[in-house]
Amino acid sequence: MTVLFYILVLLATFIAMEGVTWLTHRYVMHGFLWYLHKDHHQTEPGFFEKNDAFFIIFAVPSFLLILFGTLDHVWWMQSIGFGIMAYGAAYFLVHDVIIHQRFKWFTRSNNTYVRAIRWAHKMHHKHLGKHDGESFGMLLVARKYWNKIRRDKQLMAGNKKVEYAPETSAD
Repeated sequence: MTVLFYILVLLATFIAMEGVTWLTHRYVMHGFLWYLHKDHHQTEPGFFEKNDAFFIIFAVPSFLLILFGTLDHVWWMQSIGFGIMAYGAAYFLVHDVIIHQRFKWFTRSNNTYVRAIRWAHKMHHKHLGKHDGESFGMLLVARKYWNKIRRDKQLMAGNKKVEYAPETSAD
């Protein structure tokens, strides 16, 4: 039974992290820690950004929960720590690999979810300042972005069927 609770707590933590991410991104990264996040909205040379410090900010509580949960045999602490870690891994894969393509692993995906998440993030990055932002989450995509991608796919599918009429001579 403990294994089931462990998995449920891990999954609940993973899901809750999307809300934590949204709130942190909206009110901390675009708020009082903008100086760390600013370089993420503006192209600057180099592989690393000050924004990468947020990895550490989220990794420390995860590490401590796993460590103390393991040492003190407190399964729910360990489970929460692993839930945060799992979300961090998903965040890395979605944000750094799929969206920003810091690693060239999924560069040509035509998957609707991947395209919607990329479009939502593109709309987030159209704002170069810390104000007037949109789409602060990471894994959940607002309906308007899904709809845009679906419309685009329908338009592109329609273009494949279009044939041009042959030119006729004017007699």
